[in-house]
Order: sequence, then structure tokens, then C-alpha cells
Amino acid sequence: MSDKVITSIVLVAAAYIAAQMMADIASLRVVVFAGLVIDGGTLVYPLTFTLRDMVHKVAGIKAARALILAAGAINVIMAGLFWLVGQLPADQTTGAQLAFTEALSPVWRIVFASIAAEVMAELIDTEVYKLWVTRITTRYQWARVLASNAVSVPLDSLVFSWAAFGGVLPVVVVWSIFTSNVIIKGAISLVSLPGIYLVKERAEVPV
Repeated sequence: MSDKVITSIVLVAAAYIAAQMMADIASLRVVVFAGLVIDGGTLVYPLTFTLRDMVHKVAGIKAARALILAAGAINVIMAGLFWLVGQLPADQTTGAQLAFTEALSPVWRIVFASIAAEVMAELIDTEVYKLWVTRITTRYQWARVLASNAVSVPLDSLVFSWAAFGGVLPVVVVWSIFTSNVIIKGAISLVSLPGIYLVKERAEVPV
């Protein structure tokens, strides 16, 4: 394996983990974007689907699956760390520092709903990507990304919306959250499609 290939794998995997973490942190704030109410993480999270496809392309399916599970574990640990830091007494010489606890202390139902949706959708994305390149065609790389994202984006939004808010918010509100997420995530994932051409596919890596 050449140094160039190793560098590509490291950079794309790092970008994937970073995007996952940024999305989970940004999700703590609800914003209005393009007239739709969404959590802030929706602005970056859709990039992870194309980044996952890039990892799959350059490193193979086993690496992609391992990365998805690693990202899920890292996000659980991150939420646990935020909770722990929020529970520890603040150093009063620097003030009460209440903003940290108010902003970053996790809402566990939303945390686990988010991570469950991420892992499930990304694993399905992996299988759709594999099916496309093994059963349909290896040409038109943008199409394999489009196909996998077209399945994983609505699945992620569906699982998250109902796991996080089902039974808590009115049904019509939950469906509104789902619709907003699909629209924004779908649009951002479309913009990210050309990213698949930034890494070189290695023939010796099993798809």
C-alpha cells in the first residue's frame, strides 16, 4: 500500500469522524434554515454519507463498517464526557460556568436516538453501495453515492425523528421534523456527490 493511499484513507476517515462529532454537538441547538426548523447538526451530518462512501471506495467494506461502529462508540464516549464534566463542581475562582452544563449536558434519549440512527443508516448505506458496484455497475461513481444516500438519508431521518420525539411531541410535529431533515440532508448530500472522485479506487480492496 503506497503512502498516497494511506494518506487518503487517514484523511477521509478523520473527516468522517470529525463530521460525526461536529454534527452531534451542533445538534444541541435548534435553528431555522431555509425556512425549515432543524437541529444544527443537520447542516454537516449529511456529508458523512458521502465520506463513508469515499472510505468504502479507497479502503473497502470492512474498513467502512469498522469506521461506522467506531464513530458510534466515540460519540457515546463524547456524550458521557460532557455529562461527567457537567456534573463535576466548577472552579469558583473562574465563575460558576453554568453555560457549559446548560449547553452541552446530553439529553440521553436524543443522544441514543441520534447514534442509533447514524449507525443503522450508515450500515445500510454500506450495503446499498456494495450492491450497486457489484450487481449494477462500477461506472458513474456519482450514481453509487446517489443510490446509497437516497436510502440512508430518509432512513436516518425516520429513525431519529421517531426514536427521539415519538410519544413526546404530537405526531404531526414529528413528521414535520422528519420532512425537514430529509429535505435539508438530501440537498446537502447532493452537493457532496462529487467528493467521491477525490479518492482513487483500489482494485485489490474487496468492495
